[in-house]
Amino acid sequence: MARIAIIGLVGRSMFFEVPRFHSGGETITAKSLYEEWGGKGFNQAVAAARQDAAVSFLGAVNAADAKAIKDFCLKEGIRATLATKKKPTATAAILTDGTGETRVTVYPGAELEVKDVDGFAGSIAMADFLLLNNEVPEAVNLAAVAIAKQYGVKIIFNPAPARKLPKAIVEAVTIFTPNEFEEKLLASGFQLLGDDGLRANSSKLKAEVVTTLGAKGCRIGSTGEVVPAPAVKAVDSTGAGDTFNAVLAVRLAEGEELREACVAANEAAAQSVAVRFVLPSIPQRG
Repeated sequence: MARIAIIGLVGRSMFFEVPRFHSGGETITAKSLYEEWGGKGFNQAVAAARQDAAVSFLGAVNAADAKAIKDFCLKEGIRATLATKKKPTATAAILTDGTGETRVTVYPGAELEVKDVDGFAGSIAMADFLLLNNEVPEAVNLAAVAIAKQYGVKIIFNPAPARKLPKAIVEAVTIFTPNEFEEKLLASGFQLLGDDGLRANSSKLKAEVVTTLGAKGCRIGSTGEVVPAPAVKAVDSTGAGDTFNAVLAVRLAEGEELREACVAANEAAAQSVAVRFVLPSIPQRG
């Protein structure tokens, strides 16, 4: 069984369906409201667990929400370590208008600290892969990377939201999984962006790079090959990247070659975009 450790944000996602977006001080009545727990790391943990992996997740929450999130994780088979904080749990309000366009407002709320990572060290040490992203403070990722290096644990880093990364992270990562925008920022410090994307085989960047391309699939940096995704009618792409990352990590941990793992990750992400919202869209392993 694949063993995946994940650090990331967990919070409340509130989806409002509106006829149109606001103008000035206008008040608009939503046509519907849907709520779920979310966050990149949390979504990835759910997706990995639904791929039959042994998943450990570290996130920060307000104490009032800890039991509800723990109970959800227990049902999903996720071993959750939740650091309780005084700040409210992170919350996102997502407005979708009649054309499918979205507007998102995020309150980051409770955040992890380096001391919280220390308590998660055992889970990192036992993992096949550590999955990280940029929704937590950089100091938290640096602490996690140091533990992973100590125990020889491979790291998949989803550089979203996009930001410049310190050398200690860049040099420790096994696979980066940016989208095309994030790929350009990742490459900017290395001058490695060519016509066919980020050249992961450069001596300046030791990591592999798998760039997600939406409906087109993904591109493997070391070969330049674009691995196509199945054609589907997309309804909601929210969380598709999280599903991709989780499935990629699980399949690699199970011993699949990178291209095979990319095929599986593309297929799962394609399934997810055919269903509205995030948690209902994350597929179970067939």
